[in-house]
Order: sequence, then C-alpha cells, then structure tokens
Amino acid sequence: MPQLIDPPAGPEYDLAEVVARLDERGVDLTDEASLAKCADLLAGLSRNRDFLAERVIAELKASYVDQLATSRYSAQVFLLHRSRRGFFLRANLWPAATDAACVASGPAAFAYGLPHDHNFHFLTVGYRGPGYISDYYEYDAEAVDGCLGEPLNLHFVERSRLEEGKMMLYRAHRDIHSQLPPESLSVSLNIMDEGEHIPWRDQYIVDLEYGTIARRPTLTPGEMLLRCAVHLSDNGRDVAEQFAKAHPVPRVRANAIAALAAIADDRMAILERGLSDPDARVRDDCRRWLAR
Repeated sequence: MPQLIDPPAGPEYDLAEVVARLDERGVDLTDEASLAKCADLLAGLSRNRDFLAERVIAELKASYVDQLATSRYSAQVFLLHRSRRGFFLRANLWPAATDAACVASGPAAFAYGLPHDHNFHFLTVGYRGPGYISDYYEYDAEAVDGCLGEPLNLHFVERSRLEEGKMMLYRAHRDIHSQLPPESLSVSLNIMDEGEHIPWRDQYIVDLEYGTIARRPTLTPGEMLLRCAVHLSDNGRDVAEQFAKAHPVPRVRANAIAALAAIADDRMAILERGLSDPDARVRDDCRRWLAR
C-alpha cells in the first residue's frame, strides 16, 4: 500500500510560503531527503485551517479564471500551484455518495469503484472531513508487460481511510487502490510529480475480479492528433508511418499503427506488421485488433 508518512510536528504554513520553499528546493518524491522536506511543508499547510477557504473564495470572486486557465483536471480538482520545476500542488474534493455532485455525475466521475494505479508519485494528506476509503493492493511492475487482460498477481494489503492529518506517499506503478466515497464531503491536499516522462508511462485500470489489466487510459494530445492527421494529408500519413516504425514509446507506435489501419485499403496487412514489434503491448494490441 502507499507508504505511511508520520507528519512532522511543526508550525502552520501559509500557501505562499509552501509554494516558495517547494519552488526553491524542487520536488523529488523518490529521494528520501526531498520527500522529508515535502512532508514537512505539506503537514504545515494542512495545519492551516483557513487557507483553502480563502483561496476558493478569491477564485470565485475572480470568476474562476485562474483555475480554467491552468487546471488540466476535472472540477474535483482545485489547483493551488503549478511549478516549472516539474510538480504541482492541488486540493482534491471527495463528495459523499449522497452529495449532489456525486448523484448528478455518478461515482466514476470521482474514480470511486475504479481500481487503478498511477504513473507518477504523489504525496497526500487528509485535510478536511472523514476522508475517502480505499482497498489497497500492490503489484510488481517489473514482472508485467502491460498487455490488456494480463494478470498482475495482486497482493491485497488493507482497507483504510485518509482521515484528517494522515499522510501517505503513493508510489508509481506499485500501489493500486479502489476508492469508496467518504461519509461526508472530504478534502485532501496533494503534491504531485509532473515530470516530462509521465505522459509516456501507462496507467492501469484493474479488473479486481480477475486481477488483470482492464484498460490503459493514458493518451497524449499528440496521439489524438495523429488519429486525425492521417485523414487530412499525405504528410499526416508519413508522420504516422515514422511513428509506427521508430517512436520510442510503445503506446505511440501502437496508436500510429491503428491510425494507419483506419485508412488503409488492406487493414489486415498494416496490423500484421505490428506483430513484429519488439514490445509485447504493441503485439498484443495488434492481435486484438486483427481479431475484431
């Protein structure tokens, strides 16, 4: 399960001080010294019981302009700071099952009942409310190719709650959790790793009944554009051909092959080329597409 962090005792910090110190020091959640500094600052911010309300009210008065411009996430996420040094600080809102937001949007909009891992590290602390509940599992990413339907050999750890003051480090490609709604509206604070490598690493949605990979939801804007470009010009098709042959990220090669197959007179021939790709995920995707 995520690594439990004992929140360091210390003073209360305001948001500006936390942001300034994080920007000065940088964030590396894989480094023990950097993690300790982040934990100290996040714990100090969580002791500040007023900063979030003040920030939310200020954003509302400003018609939410900053959030619309800088947040890449859903309405569940309130962005506090995005740094050029490869991390961001956010607050996550977790509605209860009976709250209007959850009733209107459905539990999946808040990742409830959607077992998943993460393709980045993040540090989190319960800030307000009873906190969401998670069933925690672990798996060995080194033993997994990443093909759909592949067993993950999950190890169940425990069910626990992210209550106020509880701090945890979620580890990329190791911790899986299936979240349940809190008893009442809750808020967590997160320091999120946002390195340039992250969009190229797959995340897994997990089928707990069979203990297998159900989906790989990660998709970059470039991959979406690639699907369109092949329909628009010969240059788009040439780019897709190059990506299918030589892009360093297997998922991008597979999507390039799918894009080419969508416009090809001989779809089967394009997909069969993918069966010789060196990566198991690409070969598996092409086999599934051939079978359709």
